Amino acid sequence: MYDLIIIGGASAGLSAAIYAARKKLKFVVLTEKIGGQSLLTDKIENYPGFEDIAGFELVQKMENQAKKYGTEILEGEEYKVLKIEKLDQSFRVYIKNGKHLEAKSIIIASGKRPRMLGALGEKEFIGKGVTYCSICDAPIFQGKITAVVGGGNSGMESSLDLLNYSSKIYILEYDSKIRGDEVSKEKLLKSGKVEFIVNAKITEIKGDKFVNSVAYEDKLTGEKKEFNVEGVFINVGQIPNTDFLKDFLELNEFGEIVVSGKTCATSVYGIFAAGDATDIPFKQCVIAAGQGATAALSAYKYLQELN
Repeated sequence: MYDLIIIGGASAGLSAAIYAARKKLKFVVLTEKIGGQSLLTDKIENYPGFEDIAGFELVQKMENQAKKYGTEILEGEEYKVLKIEKLDQSFRVYIKNGKHLEAKSIIIASGKRPRMLGALGEKEFIGKGVTYCSICDAPIFQGKITAVVGGGNSGMESSLDLLNYSSKIYILEYDSKIRGDEVSKEKLLKSGKVEFIVNAKITEIKGDKFVNSVAYEDKLTGEKKEFNVEGVFINVGQIPNTDFLKDFLELNEFGEIVVSGKTCATSVYGIFAAGDATDIPFKQCVIAAGQGATAALSAYKYLQELN
């Protein structure tokens, strides 16, 4: 029987692990892969203490720090969590390898995953020009030509992030019209840097070592087109990794875990959540790390009260 099980091994989960370890809790981290969405970011320039650090390097430092304090990490596809069951004063966590673990409390830091386009070249160029986070990566594209895929509000926000950096921005929308906020649209048009392209179905992202062009098909005419870019920002949504929680605890309409902003407590007593899988509005690794710390301290307090 563990005091705590942490589900997820990215910023939130590893931060929770560091705090749980320092509180001398008996706990384990379950994760399919250490790193989460930080691995999709080639360079992070907005994490305090690091002017410039690769996403994988930042996560590696967190992992090493957690292990320094004795953190047990079970990593791999076989440790994917399938279901959580509430017992009397504890929880049973079922994992993909057919086994289960029990703990008095749980922190869920399962994160989100970007909704992918499915275009040729997309996976190959992740971190090499293809990115899913404009707040993280916009400064990297200073003076470069970029494309933003998605004309909704998320696409508009990415384009506004890029406005101070990119020399030219193409916004490609699959639909027949740009559906984002009109005020944002007007600001982008006034910049003289932005070109909107509708009815655009991305067929391939091309390059050598890094992205150098995007190919798309005009849905109305069937005409195939291509233009040079050095970065592609994909904004077609994100999917919370919370399928295993349906009908167990409260999720919002987007599948995010509803938490208390003060304690990171969920609707199930004894279960806490942190990071991008929650309904906290800003999805940044520094915020996730802060939530992980909050969740761990809240879990520790819960365990004290339970004992």
